[in-house]
Amino acid sequence: MDASLLTSPNFWTDERVFSFGKLPDDPQFKDCVLFETSGSSGRPKWVVISKAALLASAAVVNRHLDISPSSRWGLALPLHHVGGFGMAARAYVAGCKLEVFPQRWDAVAFTTWLEQKGISHSSLVPTQVHDLVKNNSPAPACVRAIVVGGGHLDIATGQAARELGWPVLASYGMTEASSQIATQGLEYLQGPYQPAPIPLLPHWQVRVGVEELLEVSGPALFSGYLVMENNKYTFSPLSTEWYVTADRVLLDRYLLTPLGRADTIVKVLGELVDPAEIERELFGLSEGRFAIGSYTILALPDVRAGHRLVPIFENSLSPEFVASVLEKYNSAAPKFRRLPPCYWVSSIPKSPLGKILKFELPPGAGAQDS
Repeated sequence: MDASLLTSPNFWTDERVFSFGKLPDDPQFKDCVLFETSGSSGRPKWVVISKAALLASAAVVNRHLDISPSSRWGLALPLHHVGGFGMAARAYVAGCKLEVFPQRWDAVAFTTWLEQKGISHSSLVPTQVHDLVKNNSPAPACVRAIVVGGGHLDIATGQAARELGWPVLASYGMTEASSQIATQGLEYLQGPYQPAPIPLLPHWQVRVGVEELLEVSGPALFSGYLVMENNKYTFSPLSTEWYVTADRVLLDRYLLTPLGRADTIVKVLGELVDPAEIERELFGLSEGRFAIGSYTILALPDVRAGHRLVPIFENSLSPEFVASVLEKYNSAAPKFRRLPPCYWVSSIPKSPLGKILKFELPPGAGAQDS
């Protein structure tokens, strides 16, 4: 789809349902946009969001980031994801220009493009920021803010980006919230980069429920899910004004600190283990040499232990260096968190936003290798 169509009033006043795939033009989805997601299980479903919710989110984000008609959004994320779509909505609401990066992701080309187009604001995922740092790409002076979403950007990479002039700001959001729930403001650029805490945006009410799960309510909330069941789609509407997420968080008044997804935590030898936390520890021990998305930790069912942890690494990494990092990790980890020798793959499957698709890893990834 041509992104410029999303900055036209014709799109936002059209009552027909819009999706980036083939779905029936059902009248119950009038004035809605449907975003396809596979979730962590790989089961396809669509998130149904009203255009009013998308515009409400866009207006709040624009105010938060000081967007004006003279601003210019630079789109380098897939339009069929809410993170990319949200930038088009913000450009429409602000009446400012939206530019679209015209090629596959490349850190050097992206930097040049930003300067040529005079981009003031953009959104990136951690993998893209990592590439900018790896290429030692200095930020053009025109860039005022880069909102980082879609995952955790570690302190070292975020600070390295800041030192290159990239005004990276941590955010937390989800498709069900039409994009951002919490985002650092421009004032956060005055100090060193920190991934948390992140200030809540003012259109959300939030609370912490059972098992520290975040619950949200507000005008930008989605309307429900369209789920494939028995070879046909069934609509499951959001039945209350509060949506219970699968994310664990800490709340300190209006400040939010993400703790990870509850549905990724497993028990190993009776102890709770978060594989994502181990991935972050390995990244730190590698001193940033493990590229984001080049490795992951699988938690596979095990009759005796409940689950067993399997490190998966891409062949592009040095086996000697990987072995040294795993040895360093295991020397300090308690027994239930220790890792066996890793399993090697040519590439780890990822979404267009760089998220690892663990359910697409080959069946043999459960085997141990040296």
